[in-house]
Amino acid sequence: MMKLVKYDDLGRNQFSWLDARHHFSFGQYHDSKRMGFANLRVVNDDIVKAHSGFDTHPHRDMEIITYVRQGAITHRDSMGNEGRTEAGDVQVMSAGSGVYHSEHNEEDIDTNLYQIWILPNEARVKPRWDAKKFPKEEGQTELSLLVSGDEADDALFIHADAKIYGGQFAKGLTVSHIGVGTSYVLVSQGQIKSGDIIAHKGDAIEVTDQKELSFEMVEDSEILVIDLEE
Repeated sequence: MMKLVKYDDLGRNQFSWLDARHHFSFGQYHDSKRMGFANLRVVNDDIVKAHSGFDTHPHRDMEIITYVRQGAITHRDSMGNEGRTEAGDVQVMSAGSGVYHSEHNEEDIDTNLYQIWILPNEARVKPRWDAKKFPKEEGQTELSLLVSGDEADDALFIHADAKIYGGQFAKGLTVSHIGVGTSYVLVSQGQIKSGDIIAHKGDAIEVTDQKELSFEMVEDSEILVIDLEE
């Protein structure tokens, strides 16, 4: 079963430095029917204005994944980590027993990113941060594994029963994916068709009880597929 989640129906918080759309209840936006999906707790579609960002704040017991779609974000934390993640690349943070961090857009343009929170499968783990540049090859035909709860995978590790795949695909291409039956699909750019659903930039598709997925690129498109605990 698949259900379309439209961008225009998302929750929203606007500030002078941030325009945030919320797929699930977050901050000042609350919807008792949108508290998460399986072990996925947060998907925020954020536009962070140039030379602004999230000042230092704490987290605990959450796996936090940031996928940058435009611009770049600079991370600093209480563990001494510092890194700049740019469009198409990913960073992960296991908040575990507790960590403080900041995320700032130090660029001259606005940064657009997905902030994804997934519930951990283990509490009070040692906090950690990691980031990875992924190759941006033309002519991609398959989804690439970006984030995984399986340390054997060649991807960024998280303490969660989940995997995140992504890719940029040309118009007219059909991409297949064998999932676990429960997935959340994000259309970062473009427009896709899956079954009877047409999803545009900013939309999402909730997938339940369906492992075989197929995505037709109606336009040049970028998508993320988040496979969640069964």
